[in-house]
Amino acid sequence: MNWANRLTLSRLAITIVFVAALNSEWGYGRTAALVLFLVAGITDFFDGEVARRSGAITNFGKLMDPLVDKIMMAAAFISLVPLKAIPAWAATAVVARDFLITGLRLLATSRGQVLPAERLGKHKTSWQIVTVLFFLALLSVRELQYAGAENAWWLRAWNQGGPLLVWIAVGLTMYSGLAYAWRHRGLIAPEV
Repeated sequence: MNWANRLTLSRLAITIVFVAALNSEWGYGRTAALVLFLVAGITDFFDGEVARRSGAITNFGKLMDPLVDKIMMAAAFISLVPLKAIPAWAATAVVARDFLITGLRLLATSRGQVLPAERLGKHKTSWQIVTVLFFLALLSVRELQYAGAENAWWLRAWNQGGPLLVWIAVGLTMYSGLAYAWRHRGLIAPEV
C-alpha cells in the first residue's frame, strides 16, 4: 500500500475519533473535534498531492479517496444534528446523495469502469466543509468560553449564518448529485 492510500485510510480513522470527540462529554470535545476535522482535511489535500507527485495514482485511491470524504462529511453532518447545528433533513439529503453517488461508482466498478470525482462535486465538498467548520468553530468558541449562547454575535452567527450555509451546502449537494447521476444515467438504465 502506497503512502497516498495510507493517508486516505488514516482520514477514516481520524473520522472515527472526530465523531467520538464531538459526541463526548469531555470539556474540550468540541475543540478537539474541530482540530481533528482540520487534520483530516489536511490529509485529504496531501493524499492527492503525494499520489500525483509520486505517480502512485491507483484505482483503490480513486475509489477510496472520495468514499472516505463522503464518510467524513456524512459523519460530521449527522453528528451536528443532535447539537442543533444541522437540521436532520439536511443531514439526510447529504447522506442520500452520497449513497447515490457511491452506488453509481460501485455499479461502474462492476462494469470495469472507474468514475472519478468531478469539479462540481469538489465545489459541493468545499461548501460542506465550510459549513461544518463554521459550526465546529462556533461550538469551540462557546466551549472555550470566548462567547456564550447569550452573546448577540454568537446567536446571530448560529441562527442566521449557519442556516444560510446549510442551504447553500445542501443545494449544491443535491444539484451536483443529480447532475452526476444524469451524466452517468447509462449505468442506471443502459440504452437497448
